[in-house]
Amino acid sequence: MKIKYLGVQDYCSTFKEMKQTVLEGLADDELWVLEHFPVYTIGVNKKNIRLPDSNIPIVESDRGGKITYHGPGQLIIYTLINLNRYSLTISKFVRLLEQSIIDFLIPFNIKGERRQDAPGVYVNSKKIVSVGLRIKNNQTYHGVSINNSMNLHPFLDIDPCGFRDLEMTQLRDLGISLENKELADKIIRIFLNKLRPHETTRN
Repeated sequence: MKIKYLGVQDYCSTFKEMKQTVLEGLADDELWVLEHFPVYTIGVNKKNIRLPDSNIPIVESDRGGKITYHGPGQLIIYTLINLNRYSLTISKFVRLLEQSIIDFLIPFNIKGERRQDAPGVYVNSKKIVSVGLRIKNNQTYHGVSINNSMNLHPFLDIDPCGFRDLEMTQLRDLGISLENKELADKIIRIFLNKLRPHETTRN
């Protein structure tokens, strides 16, 4: 597994590079760890989206889901993963991502929960983690965003992930103070412990 730490990146250029990387094929799985400059992104489900009245750029993406916001202080982990290697369906992969965050929160005595109707992780009914993926030739891309220590105000101008009145929260407001690099390392360690390549039966 190759892990790339990319710092703060423009969404459009990263999106383009990610698609091209998947199109060309990956010899090994990759995790891209980064933040984005302020941007709203719209997924493939564009029905009944409330667009923001804002100067923040809006970009159409090919990930699942509706509209969300990315900005500095939010940790992004893009998962360029071949599901065949792990005998995973996309739904099981989403649950694995969610559970990795839930397990990360346990030592802090914070109960993270998932919802049947909306991927992600929630704390006290507020969303702290969003999951949006695309799969092509059994290869996933896009990934997960964790609200760490950021400006949450732009979320107020949209219905996050299509849910009216959905409140957002972040680790800082829950009393967790970690730099994004340290946070990423902790979450990735949990994630990789759960992600096991499929072992063929030996004769």
